[in-house]
Amino acid sequence: MTLKECYEAMEGNYEEVLGRLRSERLVQKFILKFLDDGSYELLRKSLETEDYKEAFRASHTIKGVCQNLSLNKLLASSEKLTEALRGGWTPEAAGLAEQVAADYEQTVSAIRELQASLG
Repeated sequence: MTLKECYEAMEGNYEEVLGRLRSERLVQKFILKFLDDGSYELLRKSLETEDYKEAFRASHTIKGVCQNLSLNKLLASSEKLTEALRGGWTPEAAGLAEQVAADYEQTVSAIRELQASLG
């Protein structure tokens, strides 16, 4: 799998991130580091324990990372969840959290496939 194919699988914007970081090597470095980011796990745990302030912070961090790496699909869902959690829990947040989970899994799956193809 190429880096560009990984971006297609994640529904991200490869050209945008390449324009921002100016090097495929840097894009690859940071996209692989995404796997080590603990923000999603923090979001999941915070939602389980009903710590919505921490969940907001975690979803906001995910949103920022996705914006920097042009992970557009996960960016869109995490941005909606962030706004839903801004004032605490809302009924809308439950469905949005499920969408973030699905988009996160799609993203991580593509990155792991890229990682495997790199050896």
